[in-house]
Amino acid sequence: MITGMNHTGFVVKDLDRSTAFYRDVVGLQVVGSMERQGAPISHMIGYDDVHLKRRLLSAGDGHMLELIQYIHPPGADRPSDDRNTLGASHLAFDVDDIEATFRHLVGNGALK
Repeated sequence: MITGMNHTGFVVKDLDRSTAFYRDVVGLQVVGSMERQGAPISHMIGYDDVHLKRRLLSAGDGHMLELIQYIHPPGADRPSDDRNTLGASHLAFDVDDIEATFRHLVGNGALK
């Protein structure tokens, strides 16, 4: 039986840039990093010669944000920024002042 949620994962184009945003702007803490390549991860992911980097971040509430950058095979850009594109996703946070948080995030590039 499922007993809870563990993490949410996003594939990103630039792991360091995405980490900087979630760490420095959003305020999450980096709690782990890993680089994987070779047969075991290739078998698990289902691509030949997989090479990926991942980083785990947390707000301290137990749920993790996993950022993954595929070095090989590189991922393609999303076909659209439309919110109704199949497979589109989002991440939601609890905040104490939504308007101030929105201004802070937008002022630091959240909608770019």
